[in-house]
This record gives sequence, C-alpha cells and structure tokens, in this order.
Amino acid sequence: MNSVTVLDVTKIEPRLKHPTIFEHFDMLSGGEGFVIHNDHDPKPLYYQLLGERGNCFTWNYLLNGPAVWEVEIRKNDPAVKEETLGEIVKGDLRKAEVFKKLGLDFCCGGKKTLKDACGENGLDILQVKEELNKAGHANSGVPQHDFNSWSLSFLSDYIVNVHHTYVKQNLPILRDLSEKVANRHGQQHTELKTIRNIVDEMANELAIHLQKEEVVLFPYIKELESSALGKSKEQQIFHSVNEPIAAMENDHDIVGDLARHIRELTHNYTLPENACNSYALLYKMLEDFENDLHLHIHLENNILFPKAVALEKEIYV
Repeated sequence: MNSVTVLDVTKIEPRLKHPTIFEHFDMLSGGEGFVIHNDHDPKPLYYQLLGERGNCFTWNYLLNGPAVWEVEIRKNDPAVKEETLGEIVKGDLRKAEVFKKLGLDFCCGGKKTLKDACGENGLDILQVKEELNKAGHANSGVPQHDFNSWSLSFLSDYIVNVHHTYVKQNLPILRDLSEKVANRHGQQHTELKTIRNIVDEMANELAIHLQKEEVVLFPYIKELESSALGKSKEQQIFHSVNEPIAAMENDHDIVGDLARHIRELTHNYTLPENACNSYALLYKMLEDFENDLHLHIHLENNILFPKAVALEKEIYV
C-alpha cells in the first residue's frame, strides 16, 4: 500500500473531480491502483466508473466515514481470474456469514463469481462488497482456523472427526424428532410431513456419501500427499481424482438442495405461534445442521478437492 498514489479529492475543483479521477484510472495498467481521499461517500463515482468503463476494476473502502472516506480503486489484471464465492470464504471464513444472510450459496455454488451471484439474486454488488469488507475487519471473538494452510491429510481427518461425526450424531436425532413433530402437528402444519420425508432422504444420501469419502476418496487423497512427499508410491486407482470428486460434488448439490428446501418450507426457521418445545427444538436443530453442512461442503468443494486435483496433476503429469 505504501507505493499506491493517494489522490486528495477535497483539494480538486468540484467540476474537475471526476474527470481527474478518470484520468488517473485510465493511466493505470492491469493490477495497478490508487486511493481517493474524500470528505463524503464517493459511491456515485462507482456507478459512473462502472457505466463508462465497465466491470474492469475493484472498489475497496479503506475508510468509510463519518468524516473521511478513502477508497482504493484498482484496475483488473486480465491475467488474474475474478474470485469466486468459495475463494472469498476460503480467504476469510467470517465472510461466510454475509453470504448466508444474503442467501448466496458459497458451498455448492462456490464456483460462481461474486458478480454472477449478485446478478442472479438481484443484489447490488457494491453493497455486498461493503458488507464483506466490514466482515473482514470484524472481531468475531471466534478463533479462525486457517484451513487453507492445512495439509490434505490433516484437513481430511478434521472433516471426518468434526463434520462427519456431527452428521452421524445428529441425523438420527433429527429423524426421530421430525417424525414426532410431524405426527403431532402435521394435520395443522402439513409442511412438517414434507420436512420429515426430506430429513429421511438426506439421511440416506449422506450415509452412503460419508462412507465413500471415508473408505475410498479420503484415503486416496492422503496417499497422493504421501507420494508427493516421497513417503510412499501411490497406485493410481482412478483414471483421475476428478471422477470421484465430481460424484461427491453431485452428492453435495443434492443434499444442499434438500437443506435449502427445508429452509424455504420453514420460512427461514420461523416458528408458528402454537409451536411446542419439540417443534422449537426441531427448527433449531435443522438450522444448526444446515449451517454445519455449509461449512462441511465448503471445506471439501473449495479447499480439499481443488488441492487434491492440483496435487495429482503435479505427480502424474
């Protein structure tokens, strides 16, 4: 940041402010940027720059009022791909909460760019970026694991010990509880019968899915890593690790859609007025299960699987 030019807009004649900023922007090469310093929010400039130059820049608030605003404007480097939702969360897990709140799928839909995801959902990308920036500076009080720095073996074990164990412990309880609540309140709230059926379907899907990962895919990924470190010589049991990964990602899509359907049926887990304690517990457990599922799928789709694909290419190509 020390080498980035700071343009103090407050010292420029009003009619020349935007032309001067555009002049600075047009002189940039890909990947270069500058900072504008202002005494009010320059958001109108963002929309003018977007309209006249297109989606070829990043806009990052460094200071956001109330007396001083500073924004880093950086011209995109054509050689650098735009970050996907999954990559954004991989870099900072705190930003997952923003995506959850806005209904943006960073796990199964993690390969979409922020621009595409916002466009599909009718969201203002600038406002979303502002929320992401705030989340990136927030102190959540919760230790942030640097999942991206972990070895593939350690990450695989973590997923099994934390997330697979969570599924195995909680899905049987959810099945029993959803059955109980559907039997008790299903006549008045017919969606509860559908939720019970979805929980059963989810349990059946995940039982097979977890076994395939624990018995076949994860051991293969661990052997890949050992082979790369010279500790063993991996026998390539798949034509490519892409094959089982594609199957696992398809399973993720199925289970993710089921969880999304439950959220829709429950109106974001909003309890009716006559809800009993079991009813309330069911909704709380369903919401907790979905939140765990999001992180579970994110760790596999956006971190473990891409790294395994890259490692296999490194070894065999």
